[in-house]
Amino acid sequence: MPPRRALLCLPLLLLPGAAARADDRRRSEQDRARRALAEGRIRPLSEILALVQPQLGGEVIGVELDEEDGAFVYEIKVLTPRGKRREVEVDAATGRILKVDD
Repeated sequence: MPPRRALLCLPLLLLPGAAARADDRRRSEQDRARRALAEGRIRPLSEILALVQPQLGGEVIGVELDEEDGAFVYEIKVLTPRGKRREVEVDAATGRILKVDD
């Protein structure tokens, strides 16, 4: 096989390993979230959304759970009625809104 073809095939050979690492990372994040919930360090997303929904000003289109400085934060992505995307950071333990980025 000419060297150029070999280089073009290289990403295809590496792709399965990258996908497996992404799956492992996702599984690890899910396990971390489950542990935090079981230990009472975070509240269930359904409770958090019920608390903050009236203050979001739009439709929830995505949620991520992050850990920042040892504290868990739900990052809630919102689509406003005017079509703008907003990100709202909420303390995952208390439901207190920490930050709103328009």
